[in-house]
Amino acid sequence: MNLGKYSFGVGDRFNHEGEAQLSALITATSEGVEVTPVWNKSNREHNIVHSEPIGTRLEADAAVNNLGWEGSYFVDADHINLSNVDRFIDYADFFTLDVAMYIGNESSQEDVVAFKKSCSSLGSEVNIPGIPEPIPISDEQLEEVAGKYLAAIKEAGKIYRHIEAKKGAGNFVTEVSMDEVEAPQTPVDMFFILKMIADENIPAETIAPKFTGRFNKGVDYVGDVDQFAKEFEQDVLVIDYAVKTFGLPENLKLSVHSGSDKFTIYPVMAEIIKKHDKGLHVKTAGTTWLEEVIGLAISGEEGLLVANAIYARAMERKEELCAPYADVIDIDESQLPPPEVVAGWTGEKFANTLRHIPGHPDYNPNFRQLIHVGYKVAAEMGENYTGLLKKYDGVVGSCVEENIYDRHLKRLFNL
Repeated sequence: MNLGKYSFGVGDRFNHEGEAQLSALITATSEGVEVTPVWNKSNREHNIVHSEPIGTRLEADAAVNNLGWEGSYFVDADHINLSNVDRFIDYADFFTLDVAMYIGNESSQEDVVAFKKSCSSLGSEVNIPGIPEPIPISDEQLEEVAGKYLAAIKEAGKIYRHIEAKKGAGNFVTEVSMDEVEAPQTPVDMFFILKMIADENIPAETIAPKFTGRFNKGVDYVGDVDQFAKEFEQDVLVIDYAVKTFGLPENLKLSVHSGSDKFTIYPVMAEIIKKHDKGLHVKTAGTTWLEEVIGLAISGEEGLLVANAIYARAMERKEELCAPYADVIDIDESQLPPPEVVAGWTGEKFANTLRHIPGHPDYNPNFRQLIHVGYKVAAEMGENYTGLLKKYDGVVGSCVEENIYDRHLKRLFNL
């Protein structure tokens, strides 16, 4: 299975926007940049919305068939582990092995000794072209990285072999994800993590580390852009070295779990992957859901009433809705407008407040983040929400397509 050099994860909470999402990627392809679509939806999202993985598969297949897409495409079992992977086995062909919770777990002495022995052929240090400082291969260094990451990668091996036993080798794409943690992994960490992945015989095609800075849901990157650029480029160079040295798949590439809309760092990534002629996977998650609310808000009075109701109920249930996403949102409650004020807005005002256009006088990232985590409210509305998505499909779909192409793909690939 061929993931392709560039791939783009599109999340869709309610399985209604597959064609609009794919249309954006078709436009990119017509502009000379083929981007492989990957429809992703996590176990948590399925549980909140009360959907099943078969729905994501049906949505993807229908979009591809209806629009005549002839390239490869995938359905991602996003952030899975051994406790829930079987739910996705029959419908996914891309598996994001999330082992962040195992970072720092203790490994057996036998496993640590085996890892240290496997590194003995590397010598006392490794020099990677383009990275000024050599990577030390000392007993102390190996003990440290084994203490942090060995248990996590051993768990990734267990998950991979479980999937392989059911689907067969070569019949799915594997990503190893360690991004949902507080401390970032350094390029030195990445080197040893890739060595462990190779030792586990995991044919990873993408790897998602945690980078320096805040990757909050639905809003821009917050952090030191120069530091991010340094880490990103060094990770690219480490991957290149590891592929050649450890026998990992040649198309192994970085996966950036962006939390959507990291516009500040998109040009940085674009420049680096062009400089080194490398691939990239970007997982956008929930901006499609936000574009649905924007589309409803500008579709007329009926849609605006539903958009207002979503915000009002989200305000009432802030703590409940924010709790699962506490590490990846940063809401200043003093900047959230009262629902009764929002109820007096026009649809355009509501949309401008929610739509992520940096510098727009109405844009409010706090408002945006709260609605981002409020999709549970829409799910509870049932047909009162999804029925309007169908009724105003043209308006909503154009918002989704414009968002992915104009605000994401153009920035990432200089279209």
